[in-house]
Amino acid sequence: MTLAIGLMSGTSADGLDAALVKLDPQPQLIASHSHRYSSELSQQLRQLALAQQVAVDELMAVQHQLAQCSVHSVHALLQSAGVTASEVSVIGSHGHTLRHRPQPQGFSWQLDDPSWIAEHTGICVVADMRRRDIAAGGQGAPLVPAFHRAMMAEHNGMVLNIGGIANLTVLQGDDVHGFDCGPGNTLLDEYCQQQQLGRCDIGGQLAAQGQADMVLVEQWLQHEFFQCPPPRSTGRELFHLAHYPQLVSLAEADALATLTQFSAASIAAAINAYGLPQGPLWVCGGGVHNATLMQALQTALPHHALASTEVLGMDPDWVEAMAFAWLAQQTLTHQAGSLASVTGARGGRILGGIYPA
Repeated sequence: MTLAIGLMSGTSADGLDAALVKLDPQPQLIASHSHRYSSELSQQLRQLALAQQVAVDELMAVQHQLAQCSVHSVHALLQSAGVTASEVSVIGSHGHTLRHRPQPQGFSWQLDDPSWIAEHTGICVVADMRRRDIAAGGQGAPLVPAFHRAMMAEHNGMVLNIGGIANLTVLQGDDVHGFDCGPGNTLLDEYCQQQQLGRCDIGGQLAAQGQADMVLVEQWLQHEFFQCPPPRSTGRELFHLAHYPQLVSLAEADALATLTQFSAASIAAAINAYGLPQGPLWVCGGGVHNATLMQALQTALPHHALASTEVLGMDPDWVEAMAFAWLAQQTLTHQAGSLASVTGARGGRILGGIYPA
């Protein structure tokens, strides 16, 4: 039995997900742990993601905090599962994305310290998984479609991950493609935190009380990102509240309703343009718990049957962390983790660097 751990810090900068995965014969979630960042660390990560200039000392201090969160999460995960470090093959550490500007001649920068994680967990770590694909001419994202194919080889349909950024995987037999759709939860979460409404709009309850400004939504959908065909990927640089000053004039519930409709409309437009015309749409990520967002998506996509990935035996909250456990094992066994049909690279590539225990 091969066990691996995936660590994922998402665009919303609210915490770290850790998943213990049994990889053979089919990936299966064994245990999970969610580590919430302090409000100070979350704020620092959001500020660093948009800063034009960064103090090196501050950057290294935040990186060290992230490494400590990773180590704590691994220890908590192993303890809850009754598993020792020696039983785990590898940790796949995504790190926290500070910049994602992939092409042309671009880069993707994940703040991480895999050496610290390996030293203090006693487990081999694979990290920095995006840059090799970018070096090969790809976007470096999304990387989860290869995992979706491994998990769902017998299924045809689409997998929608609504994290901070929403991304789509399209599965048609041997044909797999995928891309970033646009904002998922990131603007909603940022607005809630900015207005001191909590970490997020739980269940979409606040948005459900508001009235969306669809004129603004249509205006925002004219952004050049939405006009670009796949392969495409994005991040917090393009989608953060400083780009939406019109929200200041709206009541809080109306602002959240408008942002919810914006996420739903951008996802639906991407699916209508580049996805399958009908059929199952399996949803994972935090957005699956936002009933207002899910209803808006179903209304915008009447020919698609929306359901949580839970119906396929995949816990929607842990799919992405599981993917990085799987990707790390791919690297250890010298197998490609990326799909050229998704990222646009010159071919599939073995991803990341290996940091032995």
